[in-house]
Amino acid sequence: MVPNIIAAEDIVTAMNGKTMEENTADAPCWNTEVIHSRENPIREHAGIAVLRGNLAPGGALVKPSAATPRLLKHRGRAVVFSDIEDFKQRVDDPALEIDERSVMVLKGAGPKGYPGMPEVGNMPLPKKLLQRGITDVVRVSDARMSGTAYGTVVLHVSPESAAGGALALVQDGDEIELDVEARKLQLCIADEELARRRKAWAPPRPVTKGGYQRLYVEHVLQADQGVDLDFLVGCRGADVPRESH
Repeated sequence: MVPNIIAAEDIVTAMNGKTMEENTADAPCWNTEVIHSRENPIREHAGIAVLRGNLAPGGALVKPSAATPRLLKHRGRAVVFSDIEDFKQRVDDPALEIDERSVMVLKGAGPKGYPGMPEVGNMPLPKKLLQRGITDVVRVSDARMSGTAYGTVVLHVSPESAAGGALALVQDGDEIELDVEARKLQLCIADEELARRRKAWAPPRPVTKGGYQRLYVEHVLQADQGVDLDFLVGCRGADVPRESH
């Protein structure tokens, strides 16, 4: 019985004394259209881009390879949803004022706000846009999304809206600028207006009343800090003191 979880590379090393990289260094590639080399990538800049600006001073993430290229530099009018319930209720309302240049904004989906930072960041587009053949618009939230999802989706906005981040202060009609090459996410309003809104902002009513959920909401850190519990930081190791069976 193996007492601890062992990485695949460690198992290979234990068998013949070499690392996985050493064992595969001379392995031929029989299909370079599927498996690309570093010298011939599918896309040169395709990983994860970290964005910053007054809308995400703690950072936000976007996956350029999943985005529509023309939207990687974009400025549009915000269409704001206060939480996931508000989104579900209104997204297909024919009266919703939204077009292909709009920026969909979802609040209340971060570690504290949901709570738990769910995979709802890739908001489905309104039916009336899909019926026009529009398959992507810029979307911004403090949520996550699946690694297999697609779209010009900005996630993990930090600080989140429930923690009083600038995302909480976005209003319908505000312009938001996204510039992935410049690593920029900006709410295009004056600093004075942002300060005025911040002064008037009140935190949302907690959705949890006690138990572990309350403990979680009160102590969970923001996305850029790993969404760990603050009282656990630095006090855990990787040891497994006993077998579980």
